[in-house]
Amino acid sequence: MISLIKSTFYHEKEVKKELVKFIAKAGRLSFGEECLVFEKKFGEWQGRKYCVLLNSGSSANLALIQCLLNLGRIKKGDYVGFSEVTWSTNVMPLIQLGLNPVPVDIELDTLNVSSKKLLMTLKRYPLKMLFLTNLLGFCDDIDRIKKICIEKKIVLIEDNCESLGSVYKNTKLGNFGLASTFSYYVGHHISTIEGGSVCTDDEDLATMLRIVRAHGWDRNLDYTKQTKLRKKFKINSVFYSRYTFYDLGYNMRATEICGFLGKLQMNYIDEIIEKRERNFKYLSNIIYKRNDLFYPIRYDHMDVISNFAFPLICKSKKIRDELVKRCKNKIEIRPIVAGDISKQPFYNKYLKKFSPLKSDALVIHNQGLYFGNNPELTKVEIKEIIETFTKP
Repeated sequence: MISLIKSTFYHEKEVKKELVKFIAKAGRLSFGEECLVFEKKFGEWQGRKYCVLLNSGSSANLALIQCLLNLGRIKKGDYVGFSEVTWSTNVMPLIQLGLNPVPVDIELDTLNVSSKKLLMTLKRYPLKMLFLTNLLGFCDDIDRIKKICIEKKIVLIEDNCESLGSVYKNTKLGNFGLASTFSYYVGHHISTIEGGSVCTDDEDLATMLRIVRAHGWDRNLDYTKQTKLRKKFKINSVFYSRYTFYDLGYNMRATEICGFLGKLQMNYIDEIIEKRERNFKYLSNIIYKRNDLFYPIRYDHMDVISNFAFPLICKSKKIRDELVKRCKNKIEIRPIVAGDISKQPFYNKYLKKFSPLKSDALVIHNQGLYFGNNPELTKVEIKEIIETFTKP
Protein backbone atom coordinates (compact mmCIF):
# COMPACT_ATOMS: atom_id res chain seq x y z
CA MET A 1 0.00 0.00 0.00
CA ILE A 2 1.43 3.37 -1.04
CA SER A 3 0.33 5.64 1.79
CA LEU A 4 -0.02 9.42 1.77
CA ILE A 5 2.84 9.67 4.25
CA LYS A 6 5.48 7.17 5.31
CA SER A 7 6.84 8.62 8.52
CA THR A 8 6.17 11.12 11.27
CA PHE A 9 9.27 13.12 10.38
CA TYR A 10 11.61 13.38 7.43
CA HIS A 11 14.74 11.40 8.42
CA GLU A 12 12.64 9.93 11.19
CA LYS A 13 15.24 7.66 12.79
CA GLU A 14 17.74 10.46 13.35
CA VAL A 15 15.08 12.94 14.48
CA LYS A 16 13.66 10.51 17.06
CA LYS A 17 17.12 9.91 18.52
CA GLU A 18 17.67 13.65 18.89
CA LEU A 19 14.19 14.09 20.38
CA VAL A 20 14.82 11.44 23.06
CA LYS A 21 18.07 13.15 24.04
CA PHE A 22 16.37 16.53 24.18
CA ILE A 23 13.49 15.36 26.39
CA ALA A 24 15.89 13.60 28.77
CA LYS A 25 17.90 16.74 29.44
CA ALA A 26 15.23 19.45 29.03
CA GLY A 27 14.65 21.66 32.04
CA ARG A 28 11.18 22.60 30.80
CA LEU A 29 8.81 21.45 28.08
CA SER A 30 6.25 24.26 28.11
CA PHE A 31 6.64 27.18 25.68
CA GLY A 32 10.18 28.51 25.88
CA GLU A 33 13.50 29.06 24.16
CA GLU A 34 13.23 26.24 21.60
CA CYS A 35 9.96 27.71 20.35
CA LEU A 36 11.52 31.15 20.03
CA VAL A 37 14.48 29.74 18.07
CA PHE A 38 12.15 27.94 15.65
CA GLU A 39 10.04 31.09 15.21
CA LYS A 40 13.14 33.05 14.26
CA LYS A 41 14.47 30.39 11.87
CA PHE A 42 11.15 29.85 10.11
CA GLY A 43 10.36 33.57 9.83
CA GLU A 44 13.75 34.23 8.26
CA TRP A 45 13.37 31.30 5.86
CA GLN A 46 9.90 32.46 4.80
CA GLY A 47 11.14 36.03 4.39
CA ARG A 48 8.80 37.58 6.97
CA LYS A 49 9.70 39.84 9.88
CA TYR A 50 7.62 37.96 12.41
CA CYS A 51 6.65 34.33 12.96
CA VAL A 52 4.36 33.37 15.85
CA LEU A 53 4.29 29.66 16.73
CA LEU A 54 1.02 28.03 17.82
CA ASN A 55 -0.18 24.53 18.65
CA SER A 56 -1.74 23.83 15.20
CA GLY A 57 -2.46 25.28 11.80
CA SER A 58 -6.15 25.41 12.72
CA SER A 59 -5.29 27.43 15.82
CA ALA A 60 -3.24 29.72 13.62
CA ASN A 61 -6.35 30.42 11.50
CA LEU A 62 -8.51 31.09 14.56
CA ALA A 63 -5.89 33.26 16.27
CA LEU A 64 -5.28 35.35 13.16
CA ILE A 65 -8.97 36.14 12.66
CA GLN A 66 -9.42 36.89 16.37
CA CYS A 67 -6.46 39.28 16.19
CA LEU A 68 -7.91 41.14 13.21
CA LEU A 69 -11.14 41.60 15.19
CA ASN A 70 -9.25 42.68 18.33
CA LEU A 71 -7.32 45.27 16.31
CA GLY A 72 -10.44 46.56 14.55
CA ARG A 73 -9.13 45.62 11.09
CA ILE A 74 -12.43 43.79 10.56
CA LYS A 75 -15.64 43.71 12.61
CA LYS A 76 -18.40 41.25 13.36
CA GLY A 77 -20.93 41.04 10.55
CA ASP A 78 -18.39 41.82 7.81
CA TYR A 79 -18.50 39.75 4.63
CA VAL A 80 -15.39 37.61 4.33
CA GLY A 81 -14.56 35.72 1.14
CA PHE A 82 -12.86 32.34 1.34
CA SER A 83 -11.68 29.76 -1.19
CA GLU A 84 -14.53 27.34 -1.86
CA VAL A 85 -12.12 24.37 -1.96
CA THR A 86 -10.45 24.52 1.42
CA TRP A 87 -10.28 22.97 4.89
CA SER A 88 -13.02 23.14 7.51
CA THR A 89 -11.04 25.23 10.00
CA ASN A 90 -10.65 28.04 7.49
CA VAL A 91 -14.40 28.58 7.48
CA MET A 92 -15.34 27.58 11.02
CA PRO A 93 -13.56 30.51 12.76
CA LEU A 94 -15.40 32.92 10.48
CA ILE A 95 -18.70 31.46 11.68
CA GLN A 96 -17.61 31.21 15.31
CA LEU A 97 -16.42 34.82 15.44
CA GLY A 98 -19.57 36.36 13.97
CA LEU A 99 -18.45 37.12 10.43
CA ASN A 100 -20.38 36.42 7.22
CA PRO A 101 -18.36 33.85 5.21
CA VAL A 102 -18.84 33.96 1.43
CA PRO A 103 -17.47 31.16 -0.79
CA VAL A 104 -15.36 32.28 -3.74
CA ASP A 105 -15.23 29.73 -6.56
CA ILE A 106 -11.93 28.38 -7.88
CA GLU A 107 -10.55 27.77 -11.36
CA LEU A 108 -10.57 24.16 -12.49
CA ASP A 109 -7.12 24.38 -14.06
CA THR A 110 -5.33 25.82 -11.00
CA LEU A 111 -7.61 24.66 -8.14
CA ASN A 112 -7.35 28.18 -6.74
CA VAL A 113 -9.25 31.45 -6.64
CA SER A 114 -8.45 33.78 -9.55
CA SER A 115 -8.89 37.54 -9.83
CA LYS A 116 -11.75 36.85 -12.24
CA LYS A 117 -13.64 34.75 -9.68
CA LEU A 118 -12.93 37.32 -6.97
CA LEU A 119 -14.34 40.16 -9.10
CA MET A 120 -17.45 38.09 -9.79
CA THR A 121 -17.96 37.65 -6.03
CA LEU A 122 -17.41 41.37 -5.39
CA LYS A 123 -20.35 42.17 -7.66
CA ARG A 124 -22.60 40.44 -5.12
CA TYR A 125 -20.90 40.98 -1.77
CA PRO A 126 -18.91 43.92 -0.32
CA LEU A 127 -16.04 41.84 1.04
CA LYS A 128 -13.94 43.34 3.82
CA MET A 129 -11.52 40.42 3.97
CA LEU A 130 -10.41 37.57 1.72
CA PHE A 131 -9.06 34.36 3.26
CA LEU A 132 -7.26 32.76 0.35
CA THR A 133 -6.20 29.10 0.42
CA ASN A 134 -3.10 28.31 -1.63
CA LEU A 135 -4.19 24.77 -2.45
CA LEU A 136 -1.79 21.83 -2.78
CA GLY A 137 1.21 24.00 -3.69
CA PHE A 138 -0.51 25.97 -6.46
CA CYS A 139 -1.95 29.45 -6.95
CA ASP A 140 -3.69 31.45 -9.65
CA ASP A 141 -2.95 35.14 -10.38
CA ILE A 142 -2.42 36.00 -6.71
CA ASP A 143 -0.50 39.17 -7.62
CA ARG A 144 -3.61 40.52 -9.35
CA ILE A 145 -5.74 39.42 -6.40
CA LYS A 146 -3.45 41.36 -4.08
CA LYS A 147 -3.76 44.46 -6.26
CA ILE A 148 -7.58 44.25 -6.21
CA CYS A 149 -7.56 43.86 -2.43
CA ILE A 150 -5.34 46.93 -2.02
CA GLU A 151 -7.52 48.98 -4.37
CA LYS A 152 -10.74 47.97 -2.61
CA LYS A 153 -9.29 48.02 0.93
CA ILE A 154 -9.90 44.31 1.46
CA VAL A 155 -7.72 42.61 4.07
CA LEU A 156 -5.94 39.72 2.34
CA ILE A 157 -4.73 36.75 4.38
CA GLU A 158 -3.40 33.42 3.11
CA ASP A 159 -3.69 29.84 4.28
CA ASN A 160 -0.33 28.50 3.12
CA CYS A 161 -0.47 25.19 5.00
CA GLU A 162 -0.25 23.16 1.77
CA SER A 163 2.09 25.40 -0.21
CA LEU A 164 5.13 25.91 1.97
CA GLY A 165 8.00 26.79 -0.37
CA SER A 166 5.98 27.38 -3.55
CA VAL A 167 7.07 30.49 -5.45
CA TYR A 168 5.11 32.68 -7.89
CA LYS A 169 6.77 35.57 -9.73
CA ASN A 170 9.81 35.47 -7.43
CA THR A 171 7.67 35.69 -4.28
CA LYS A 172 6.98 32.83 -1.90
CA LEU A 173 3.32 31.99 -1.45
CA GLY A 174 2.36 33.20 2.00
CA ASN A 175 4.00 36.57 1.40
CA PHE A 176 1.28 38.24 -0.69
CA GLY A 177 -1.19 39.02 2.08
CA LEU A 178 -1.07 40.85 5.39
CA ALA A 179 -0.38 37.50 7.07
CA SER A 180 -0.30 33.80 6.31
CA THR A 181 -0.87 30.61 8.28
CA PHE A 182 1.20 27.42 8.21
CA SER A 183 0.74 23.89 9.54
CA TYR A 184 3.40 21.50 10.82
CA TYR A 185 1.00 18.62 11.31
CA VAL A 186 2.22 15.10 10.50
CA GLY A 187 2.15 14.68 6.75
CA HIS A 188 2.68 18.34 5.94
CA HIS A 189 5.92 19.59 4.42
CA ILE A 190 7.66 19.66 7.79
CA SER A 191 6.31 17.96 10.90
CA THR A 192 6.37 18.89 14.57
CA ILE A 193 3.62 16.28 15.17
CA GLU A 194 1.15 19.09 15.89
CA GLY A 195 1.93 22.76 15.34
CA GLY A 196 1.34 25.81 13.21
CA SER A 197 2.30 29.45 12.86
CA VAL A 198 1.33 32.84 11.53
CA CYS A 199 3.86 34.91 9.56
CA THR A 200 3.53 38.64 8.96
CA ASP A 201 5.49 41.88 8.54
CA ASP A 202 2.96 43.80 10.67
CA GLU A 203 4.38 44.47 14.15
CA ASP A 204 1.05 45.30 15.79
CA LEU A 205 -0.47 42.10 14.44
CA ALA A 206 2.49 40.02 15.65
CA THR A 207 2.15 41.55 19.11
CA MET A 208 -1.57 40.82 19.22
CA LEU A 209 -0.92 37.25 18.05
CA ARG A 210 1.35 36.69 21.06
CA ILE A 211 -1.36 38.11 23.34
CA VAL A 212 -4.13 36.02 21.78
CA ARG A 213 -1.96 32.87 21.85
CA ALA A 214 -1.62 33.00 25.64
CA HIS A 215 -4.96 33.80 27.30
CA GLY A 216 -4.89 37.49 26.39
CA TRP A 217 -1.98 38.36 28.71
CA ASP A 218 1.42 39.89 27.96
CA ARG A 219 3.92 37.30 29.23
CA ASN A 220 5.41 36.49 25.83
CA LEU A 221 5.99 40.13 24.88
CA ASP A 222 9.33 41.84 25.25
CA TYR A 223 9.91 44.25 28.15
CA THR A 224 9.29 47.38 26.06
CA LYS A 225 5.90 46.17 24.83
CA GLN A 226 4.93 44.92 28.27
CA THR A 227 5.78 48.29 29.81
CA LYS A 228 3.82 50.19 27.17
CA LEU A 229 0.76 48.00 27.64
CA ARG A 230 0.90 48.17 31.44
CA LYS A 231 1.21 51.94 31.40
CA LYS A 232 -1.74 52.25 29.02
CA PHE A 233 -3.98 50.26 31.37
CA LYS A 234 -2.28 51.50 34.59
CA ILE A 235 -1.14 48.06 35.63
CA ASN A 236 2.02 48.79 37.62
CA SER A 237 2.09 45.95 40.12
CA VAL A 238 4.19 42.87 39.42
CA PHE A 239 1.62 40.90 41.41
CA TYR A 240 -1.28 41.89 39.14
CA SER A 241 0.56 42.37 35.85
CA ARG A 242 1.22 38.66 35.38
CA TYR A 243 -2.50 37.96 35.60
CA THR A 244 -3.94 40.85 33.61
CA PHE A 245 -5.82 39.97 30.43
CA TYR A 246 -5.81 42.71 27.80
CA ASP A 247 -7.96 41.29 25.00
CA LEU A 248 -9.82 38.18 23.85
CA GLY A 249 -7.51 35.19 23.66
CA TYR A 250 -7.07 31.45 24.01
CA ASN A 251 -4.43 28.97 25.12
CA MET A 252 -2.76 28.06 21.83
CA ARG A 253 0.82 27.79 23.00
CA ALA A 254 3.10 25.20 21.46
CA THR A 255 5.47 23.10 23.57
CA GLU A 256 9.25 22.99 23.57
CA ILE A 257 8.98 19.59 21.85
CA CYS A 258 7.27 21.35 18.94
CA GLY A 259 9.92 24.05 18.85
CA PHE A 260 12.79 21.55 19.02
CA LEU A 261 11.34 19.39 16.25
CA GLY A 262 10.70 22.44 14.08
CA LYS A 263 14.28 23.57 14.53
CA LEU A 264 15.52 20.14 13.38
CA GLN A 265 13.14 20.00 10.41
CA MET A 266 14.49 23.32 9.14
CA ASN A 267 17.68 21.41 8.30
CA TYR A 268 15.72 19.43 5.69
CA ILE A 269 13.14 21.92 4.45
CA ASP A 270 14.83 22.81 1.14
CA GLU A 271 15.54 19.15 0.36
CA ILE A 272 11.90 18.23 1.07
CA ILE A 273 10.59 20.95 -1.26
CA GLU A 274 13.01 20.00 -4.04
CA LYS A 275 11.94 16.34 -3.89
CA ARG A 276 8.23 17.19 -3.83
CA GLU A 277 8.62 19.41 -6.88
CA ARG A 278 10.69 16.81 -8.74
CA ASN A 279 8.13 14.07 -8.03
CA PHE A 280 5.26 16.28 -9.13
CA LYS A 281 6.85 17.37 -12.40
CA TYR A 282 7.89 13.84 -13.32
CA LEU A 283 4.42 12.42 -12.60
CA SER A 284 2.53 15.31 -14.21
CA ASN A 285 4.48 15.00 -17.47
CA ILE A 286 3.15 11.46 -17.79
CA ILE A 287 -0.22 11.27 -16.02
CA TYR A 288 -1.68 14.56 -17.28
CA LYS A 289 -1.09 13.43 -20.85
CA ARG A 290 -4.13 11.21 -20.37
CA ASN A 291 -6.38 14.12 -21.34
CA ASP A 292 -9.12 11.65 -22.17
CA LEU A 293 -9.33 10.93 -18.43
CA PHE A 294 -8.28 14.12 -16.64
CA TYR A 295 -8.68 17.86 -16.86
CA PRO A 296 -5.27 19.53 -17.16
CA ILE A 297 -3.72 21.35 -14.21
CA ARG A 298 -1.89 24.53 -15.21
CA TYR A 299 1.34 25.26 -13.35
CA ASP A 300 3.74 26.78 -15.90
CA HIS A 301 3.14 30.23 -14.38
CA MET A 302 4.89 29.15 -11.16
CA ASP A 303 8.60 29.34 -10.32
CA VAL A 304 8.57 26.57 -7.69
CA ILE A 305 5.78 24.01 -7.11
CA SER A 306 6.10 22.67 -3.58
CA ASN A 307 3.34 20.16 -4.20
CA PHE A 308 1.52 18.80 -1.13
CA ALA A 309 -0.38 16.00 -2.90
CA PHE A 310 -0.99 15.09 -6.53
CA PRO A 311 -4.47 16.15 -7.74
CA LEU A 312 -6.54 14.52 -10.47
CA ILE A 313 -9.78 16.05 -11.76
CA CYS A 314 -11.49 13.28 -13.69
CA LYS A 315 -13.62 14.09 -16.72
CA SER A 316 -16.54 12.18 -15.23
CA LYS A 317 -17.65 10.80 -11.91
CA LYS A 318 -17.61 7.35 -13.48
CA ILE A 319 -13.86 7.66 -14.18
CA ARG A 320 -13.22 8.85 -10.62
CA ASP A 321 -15.23 5.98 -9.13
CA GLU A 322 -13.34 3.46 -11.27
CA LEU A 323 -10.00 4.85 -10.05
CA VAL A 324 -11.17 4.65 -6.44
CA LYS A 325 -11.84 0.92 -6.95
CA ARG A 326 -8.54 0.45 -8.77
CA CYS A 327 -6.58 2.02 -5.92
CA LYS A 328 -8.16 -0.08 -3.16
CA ASN A 329 -5.44 -1.71 -1.02
CA LYS A 330 -2.81 -0.36 -3.45
CA ILE A 331 -2.63 3.43 -3.26
CA GLU A 332 -4.10 5.61 -0.52
CA ILE A 333 -6.30 8.31 -2.06
CA ARG A 334 -8.54 11.04 -0.70
CA PRO A 335 -10.91 13.75 -1.89
CA ILE A 336 -9.12 16.96 -2.84
CA VAL A 337 -8.72 18.51 0.62
CA ALA A 338 -12.36 18.79 1.83
CA GLY A 339 -13.82 19.12 -1.65
CA ASP A 340 -16.41 21.85 -2.12
CA ILE A 341 -16.71 23.03 1.48
CA SER A 342 -20.26 24.26 0.84
CA LYS A 343 -21.34 20.61 0.56
CA GLN A 344 -20.22 19.76 4.09
CA PRO A 345 -22.90 19.20 6.80
CA PHE A 346 -21.64 21.95 9.13
CA TYR A 347 -21.75 24.44 6.26
CA ASN A 348 -25.34 23.69 5.39
CA LYS A 349 -26.31 23.97 9.05
CA TYR A 350 -24.89 27.47 9.46
CA LEU A 351 -24.36 28.95 5.99
CA LYS A 352 -27.02 27.53 3.71
CA LYS A 353 -27.88 31.01 2.38
CA PHE A 354 -24.38 31.19 0.88
CA SER A 355 -24.53 27.77 -0.85
CA PRO A 356 -23.69 28.04 -4.58
CA LEU A 357 -25.77 25.94 -6.96
CA LYS A 358 -23.06 25.44 -9.57
CA SER A 359 -19.30 25.95 -9.45
CA ASP A 360 -15.96 24.56 -10.55
CA ALA A 361 -15.47 23.65 -6.89
CA LEU A 362 -18.41 21.26 -7.24
CA VAL A 363 -16.69 19.52 -10.18
CA ILE A 364 -13.65 18.99 -7.97
CA HIS A 365 -15.93 17.72 -5.22
CA ASN A 366 -17.66 15.17 -7.44
CA GLN A 367 -14.83 14.17 -9.78
CA GLY A 368 -11.58 14.84 -7.96
CA LEU A 369 -9.12 12.84 -5.88
CA TYR A 370 -5.51 13.07 -4.81
CA PHE A 371 -2.71 10.69 -3.87
CA GLY A 372 0.32 11.39 -1.74
CA ASN A 373 3.44 13.12 -2.94
CA ASN A 374 6.04 12.81 -0.23
CA PRO A 375 9.84 13.09 -0.38
CA GLU A 376 10.22 9.39 0.46
CA LEU A 377 8.47 7.98 -2.62
CA THR A 378 10.58 5.23 -4.24
CA LYS A 379 11.08 4.57 -7.96
CA VAL A 380 9.07 1.36 -7.61
CA GLU A 381 6.18 3.24 -6.01
CA ILE A 382 6.27 5.96 -8.66
CA LYS A 383 6.15 3.29 -11.36
CA GLU A 384 3.10 1.68 -9.73
CA ILE A 385 1.36 5.06 -9.44
CA ILE A 386 1.90 5.77 -13.14
CA GLU A 387 0.60 2.35 -14.18
CA THR A 388 -2.47 2.68 -11.98
CA PHE A 389 -3.50 6.10 -13.26
CA THR A 390 -2.60 5.78 -16.93
CA LYS A 391 -3.69 2.29 -17.93
CA PRO A 392 -6.90 2.08 -20.01
